[in-house]
Amino acid sequence: MVKCKLCGKHFKIITNTHLASVHKWTLKKYTKRFGTKNCGFLLPNLLPKDDPRYMKWKESLKKRPPPWNKGFTKETHPSVAKISTTFKKKKIDNFAKWRKKLKEKERGSVSKRVDLFVQKNGDLAELIGVILGDGSLEKFPRTERLVLLSNSRNSGFIKRYSHLIKKVLKKKPKVYKRKESNCIAISLYMKDLSKKLGIPLGKRKDQKIETPRWIFKNKHYLKRYLRGLYEAEGSFCIHKPTYTYKFLFANRNESLLKSVFEALKILGFHPHKSKDKIQISRKEEVYKIKDLIKFRQY
Repeated sequence: MVKCKLCGKHFKIITNTHLASVHKWTLKKYTKRFGTKNCGFLLPNLLPKDDPRYMKWKESLKKRPPPWNKGFTKETHPSVAKISTTFKKKKIDNFAKWRKKLKEKERGSVSKRVDLFVQKNGDLAELIGVILGDGSLEKFPRTERLVLLSNSRNSGFIKRYSHLIKKVLKKKPKVYKRKESNCIAISLYMKDLSKKLGIPLGKRKDQKIETPRWIFKNKHYLKRYLRGLYEAEGSFCIHKPTYTYKFLFANRNESLLKSVFEALKILGFHPHKSKDKIQISRKEEVYKIKDLIKFRQY
């Protein structure tokens, strides 16, 4: 009789059934802790090399004949080659069921892929504008991240653009306050965001940014696009004592400034461009553009 090291009961042999039902252990775990002596059936390759059962098994391997296909391939083995030739003649596809299952699996995975189509409309145009103005798209190993930043006091901006992201991309973004700052972040993780929006990944300071042609072809989309840009990087300034009126867009990206300049010209305004600013200074045009794009009207 042998004593179980866990419960102290005596058995002829320690079995897997006893260990599993009483102790919730496996025989493999037990033998690893207490050794294989007087234990039940174990695969020979799991036994210690000095165990008589292991040595007996190892010796028996030498007497076994080699496998039937050793040294052969599908073409050189006479029986297998004959089967292969017969299948070809009779046009029997031995792997048809396997291939069918594989295709069904692939179709299922395709249906789960992210749909790259986003409807081209004013909402998308405005979202592209606000991201190009002051947002960012970051690349991660399995996804991408969109981030918009705002002053915590600008509740109108936060509410409008968190809603717009949800409306366009069909997913609610996370809105949270950044630690030790007066900044609110609107954040969204999604696969293929860059392709969906047509916006390049990474820092855009030195990138060549081209406004999508579908926006330039429609004046309504163009107004919404400009609104997004100006909400992010625009300002409306009036100093009546000096009769100064300014509607400004500031950005360090040369190609983006050029796009804004062209867009304002298309809408009939007379902007002028400096190193990192586009400015409208005529009094009537300043009020007109502000009302036209509904600047800061939340």
